[in-house]
Amino acid sequence: MSAWCNQIYCEDALTGLVRIPDASIDLILTDPPYGLGKDYGNDSDKQDSAAYLRWMEQWIDAALPKLKPNGSLYIYLTWRYSPEIFVMLKQRMIMLNEIIWDRRVPSMGGSTRSYTSVHDTIGFFAMRKDYYFDLNAIRIPYDAETKKARSRSIFVGAKWLELGYNPKDVWSVSRLHREHPERADHPTQKPLEIVERMVKASCPVDGVVLDLFMGSGTTAVGAQRCGRQFVGFELNPDYCEIIAKRLAAPENQLTEQNNLPTEPVREKLTNIIKQKKGRKSKHVPEEIQLHSEDDVASDSVQQALIF
Repeated sequence: MSAWCNQIYCEDALTGLVRIPDASIDLILTDPPYGLGKDYGNDSDKQDSAAYLRWMEQWIDAALPKLKPNGSLYIYLTWRYSPEIFVMLKQRMIMLNEIIWDRRVPSMGGSTRSYTSVHDTIGFFAMRKDYYFDLNAIRIPYDAETKKARSRSIFVGAKWLELGYNPKDVWSVSRLHREHPERADHPTQKPLEIVERMVKASCPVDGVVLDLFMGSGTTAVGAQRCGRQFVGFELNPDYCEIIAKRLAAPENQLTEQNNLPTEPVREKLTNIIKQKKGRKSKHVPEEIQLHSEDDVASDSVQQALIF
């Protein structure tokens, strides 16, 4: 194992990248400052727009040579600068997906002069067309009811039914509230569920994940839990201490993985119809339930559309 692997360097990534040989990284997974003026214990997120975009281009050009030819990159952004940065990256890489992370922000509060932002944007890019991607590692298992409903002979032995379905490009995973057991003292910490999905899909076992802006260390923790190596940089010494503690915690060692999502399972339309029929029969006299099945179906369709 290389001396620079499984290390967190408490220094500027632009300085520290010289430690890493070119074409040695399988996956760059990074969460840079968003250009929103947040306090990370330094001035890294307090640049004007022009300076911020120049800085983004600078570290992108320094980091991409570190990727292997079949390597890939995930980058967290917001709507504010994602268009410019996506163009920047598309001039250097192949864009594969724009993933929407629905943070499940509560409905109360929010902006009064625009639509309330409830998502982050994640760009997924690769160096070339034969990039590494293990779909089977991240398939989401079908539930028992779905499997039972597809028990006819034409479904017997169907690979997709046994392995599960492909995650879509909208990921509904709750942000980490203060009471969440994963929560560390960092203003923009990301959930392990998201990071581990990216790591398992885009980095082979024993491969190396690079994060230029480690923050609370979730990329390193996710890589370690999934049996991958990591390397990263973080300017703030306090965050470096948090990362060290998280990496040493028993729950953050190599673990058996499952792909069960934490997002709410949407009820099937037929189940909703049955439930509404039951409610009507209990509270409405039979003689006035005229056209109730049509009405219920219509109501259910409307409900299904707003999930």
